[in-house]
Amino acid sequence: MFKNTVTDLLEKALVERPDLFLIDFSIDSSNHIKVIIDGDNGVLVEDCMFISRAIEHNLDREEQDFSLEVMSAGATAPLVHNRQYKKNIKRTLEVRTPSDKIEGILTKATDDTITLEWKVREPKPVGKGKVTVKKEANIAYKDIVEAKVMIKF
Repeated sequence: MFKNTVTDLLEKALVERPDLFLIDFSIDSSNHIKVIIDGDNGVLVEDCMFISRAIEHNLDREEQDFSLEVMSAGATAPLVHNRQYKKNIKRTLEVRTPSDKIEGILTKATDDTITLEWKVREPKPVGKGKVTVKKEANIAYKDIVEAKVMIKF
């Protein structure tokens, strides 16, 4: 009952703010509510406050004791939602599939696949030395085991 009420409040808040989307949501046995959100343009503290108030102000603490935690998906957290890929175009990702691990620049994100590009040094076809070759991989979301944004300094 309590979880259904919180879920409904959360869904209403996300409908009100279509630029935000849910990454994770849980309620443990001690009624600790944990909500992780992301946004098409990132997440500000005000966005977390909006979601928090949408839930907290519509629940009665006299009726149900709870704690509430609303946060954004961290910079180093794996990407889990298709919309996260679209907002990270032109950034370097490390993508792990069942058969491979690729680090490259995300150049495209469609509804079904992502496209990564990277450069490698390969031996020249003729003669000595190496030549830089541009590689590209199209990876379906269903084939991605884990994808993380690589933060470079």
